[in-house]
Amino acid sequence: MSRKPDTPLRRGWTTGACATAATRAALMGFWGEGRPDKVRITLPKGERPEFEIAHWEQGKDWVAAGVIKDAGDDPDVTHQALIISRVSASDGGVLFRAGQGVGMVTMPGLPIPAGEPAINPVPRQMMAETVSEMARRLSQAPDVEVEISIPNGEALAQKTWNPRLGIKGGLSILGTTGIVRPFSCAAWIASIHRGVDVARADGLTHVAGCTGATSEKTVKDLYSMPDHAMLDMGDFAGGMLKYIAKNPVPRVTIGGGIGKLTKLAQGARDLHSGRSQVDFVALADVLKVSDVRYMNTALQVYENVGEKFSEWVAIEALGKMQDMLPKDIQTDIIVIDRKGSILARTGT
Repeated sequence: MSRKPDTPLRRGWTTGACATAATRAALMGFWGEGRPDKVRITLPKGERPEFEIAHWEQGKDWVAAGVIKDAGDDPDVTHQALIISRVSASDGGVLFRAGQGVGMVTMPGLPIPAGEPAINPVPRQMMAETVSEMARRLSQAPDVEVEISIPNGEALAQKTWNPRLGIKGGLSILGTTGIVRPFSCAAWIASIHRGVDVARADGLTHVAGCTGATSEKTVKDLYSMPDHAMLDMGDFAGGMLKYIAKNPVPRVTIGGGIGKLTKLAQGARDLHSGRSQVDFVALADVLKVSDVRYMNTALQVYENVGEKFSEWVAIEALGKMQDMLPKDIQTDIIVIDRKGSILARTGT
């Protein structure tokens, strides 16, 4: 049985908050206040955290400052990454540039249009407000070019959804509150939403959500689907289907291992092992095999019952899927084993 930690999980700061802090420090140097050891910024909900400045460079007409991201106890790929902001004069207003390790948006459907640096709206707003506030205080023109970079960001981005979302060359500068809340499901579900948005914007008529890498490869190969048609559903079947119900795609496939899809078949929408379990007693009743009630895994049930079980999983999971979607969306379910072999298919 899992045990809760003895102390509360420590929260952290988003890349957007770190970029804003770095921008503030760089502006202090650029506009004559010198290099600070620490800076304080204002987050969207009014909180004012302090950040240490870990990097500093300057030239004749530019200054760059950096902050090391602390993601708290969240398993964030950008934890301990150096977020650098380089500021210089612009020809008018605040302009954003992608430096080393920050991606460029290449596909429609994201909050930032194609051709722009992958710096999301709230971080842009936070940095622009910092420029405006400091320009007023120091009697400077708020005409600044802000270039954000993350050394090693291009390699780190391969561990994120960015390549699939059409963000090329690096990471995104993200965050809506400035705060990373550890182990939150919200970030994963938000990424599923963005995947749906990108697929719709590109005119795709068929998307697939899978429970893991093996099922994803099986489904992708089966239908010769492009990479950005594959949604990183993971355990969040309900979160994906709820969003697609409001933002329809003509055809949706769910693929997964027999254990996860058994839970979907039994009505679970969150398929994580800590939040839903296979009901073996109910399975024994529906399959009319009494020994099933004493089994420990869905795979064990399949090994003993065979296709009768996998076909039941596919049919029932399809029904639960259809219950969450409009009737005009075509649906299908693909049940696989651990090697990626198809155990059952049903639907469109």
